[in-house]
Amino acid sequence: MGHTYTNLNYHLVFSTKDRLPLITQDVQPRLYAYIGGIIRDVKGEMLAIGGVDDHVHILCRLGTVVSVADVLRQIKGSSSRWANDELELGSKFGWQTGYAAFSVSQSKTPNVERYIAEQEEHHRSVGFKEELIDFLKRHGTEYDERYLWD
Repeated sequence: MGHTYTNLNYHLVFSTKDRLPLITQDVQPRLYAYIGGIIRDVKGEMLAIGGVDDHVHILCRLGTVVSVADVLRQIKGSSSRWANDELELGSKFGWQTGYAAFSVSQSKTPNVERYIAEQEEHHRSVGFKEELIDFLKRHGTEYDERYLWD
């Protein structure tokens, strides 16, 4: 084959450090736009982004030149520095150490986009811990609950 063809869609989920409620509705547009710029810089495409005050969901398409771990390192590192320099949050902004990343087939991409768009409503009845454990179970991801919240 003379060219490389991919369609690698990922649902990324991660929380603020200590799950502090720092991603207010006032902060979201600027922070989300900044994260979208990071994804574009690595030749990716942000398909959807959303969340609530203590965590974010990103649906993005990434190419083959960068790993998911490298993209997340760039997103979390750069956006933390930017938030601390540009936003007046009242607390130091940072992300938790870990993350969850799930592959998404093209046929399920609209469902994930809708799910991300409805985060505010979803979290009126479901907490982040419950949501994350459900994702891990549905995707067959092994985990030790003792280490989910460090």
